[in-house]
Amino acid sequence: MAGQKILIIDDDNDIRKGLNIRLRANHYSTCFAGDGVGAISVARKEKPDLILLDLGLPAGDGFQVLERLKMNTELAHIPVIVLSARDPEANEKRAMKAGAGSYFQKPADDEELLAAISGALG
Repeated sequence: MAGQKILIIDDDNDIRKGLNIRLRANHYSTCFAGDGVGAISVARKEKPDLILLDLGLPAGDGFQVLERLKMNTELAHIPVIVLSARDPEANEKRAMKAGAGSYFQKPADDEELLAAISGALG
């Protein structure tokens, strides 16, 4: 559905900008957090429909953010797609077990990522 809000949690400004451009071109609205601490407060304030989460974050890594999201009753229902440059061998299973709906290695294929977002949003 057009206008759904996606929270991009990534400390890399270029990646945030690139995702913002791609998502807005596909009629999503966006909001941002650059670290693990800000991620939860932005999610509470913005109430996004979906979260794109990087694992390598300052002030609390992506796994801590995922854990805190899933423990928070008002945020636990939000689908999370992990987008990471970290080694998928070591991290993909762990991310999925922690509650992520999908895992993408950076740089993610645009079409695959957009299909996963669309699927997660129903």
